[in-house]
Amino acid sequence: MNQWKNWSGYQTAQPEQLLKPQSIEQLQQLVQVQQKIRVVGAGHSFTPLVCTDAAMVSLDHITGVDWVNAELSQARIGAGTRLFELDQYLQPIHQALMQQGDIDQQSLAGAVSTGTHGTGIDLQSISAYVKEFELLTASGEILRCNAQENKDIFDAGRVSLGSLGVLTKITMQNRPRYKLKEQLELCPVEDFMDNIEHWKTQHRHIECFAFSHAKQLMLKTLDITEGEIQPHKAQWPSEDTLLTVCCELVRKFPALNPQLQKLLAVFVKPTSCVDWSSQIFPAVRETKFNEMEYQIPAELGVDCLKEVLATLKTAAFSTFFPVEFRFVKGDDIWLSPFYQRDSVSISIHQYYKQDPRLLFDVIEPILQHYQGRPHWGKMHSMSSAQLKLLYPKWHDFMDIRDRLDPSYKFLNPYLESLFL
Repeated sequence: MNQWKNWSGYQTAQPEQLLKPQSIEQLQQLVQVQQKIRVVGAGHSFTPLVCTDAAMVSLDHITGVDWVNAELSQARIGAGTRLFELDQYLQPIHQALMQQGDIDQQSLAGAVSTGTHGTGIDLQSISAYVKEFELLTASGEILRCNAQENKDIFDAGRVSLGSLGVLTKITMQNRPRYKLKEQLELCPVEDFMDNIEHWKTQHRHIECFAFSHAKQLMLKTLDITEGEIQPHKAQWPSEDTLLTVCCELVRKFPALNPQLQKLLAVFVKPTSCVDWSSQIFPAVRETKFNEMEYQIPAELGVDCLKEVLATLKTAAFSTFFPVEFRFVKGDDIWLSPFYQRDSVSISIHQYYKQDPRLLFDVIEPILQHYQGRPHWGKMHSMSSAQLKLLYPKWHDFMDIRDRLDPSYKFLNPYLESLFL
């Protein structure tokens, strides 16, 4: 029996087959003969999006760049290409992604299909920078989808959780390669709350990591620069190592959490570095966790953060992880959590050795109260009935899904519970 688990180990499956087609032609043949199929990327989703006892297919061999438009800074990329691999293809053609999050292990198809994002008031999710994709449908046909051709499938398919078919090639709108200056500093929580509406307009990227028991938070900004490369200086012990140690201490001795968080100024020192964007965006994430994330209307973001932090401070279940707070510009993708609204992304993490639901069940009602939409790749408990109310194009999406895959070939039990 094959065994599969996601990055944190929280989601597990025993697929009947684990398949790695060597080409799109082989992939077509597999899709045509399989009754049920789920495509797996890097396993960085925390929901059971790919869990199946049928066929599980990896696109690890569907990679690379096979078409470039240098004038428009566009490139067509194999859907299985991991984000951390992109620079080897984009650097020679002097291109870089417009936007990234701080984890770069995902496949491009996985990041696109779940609406993965970074931060910045004028920057959208990775999905919104898709100019075109090729979709392998349940019948074995490959459809070319863009703003002119199969536009309805294009609008639905950029965030589709793999439910419409298999993305094979994705054309990304990039930009000429660029350098970013990263600055990390400690900031009083009150100053952040009072000034973030102004600060967010002064930086290309801005985000914070706020601890429920600390009077300071970690403020991170990224800005385009022409400055000389100044790589991030390695620290010992690293922030990730300290995070693991603190998580273990809090797990075993929960009463230590307030004291450890108040030592933030001891653990974190202000830093500044300059490098190419592909080197600046990703961060080391070896401390495993499970995550819940909701997208809140931008105008409600600060109030929501305040209530989340106040609740965490008195919650019965501790987490040493900070609350992550980011900005994302709205888009026009039907099932995107950012559909037609600029948003604040609020992320809650729990150490992988602790039950995440004990903590998430306390915080999730707050995020929902502030009109939050869940990140499709992060844990949530929303039902189909609840989700329908959040997405004006929900029924349009389902009509296209039913048309493209009437036999539900690409749905697993989890997606059936949401879509059927």
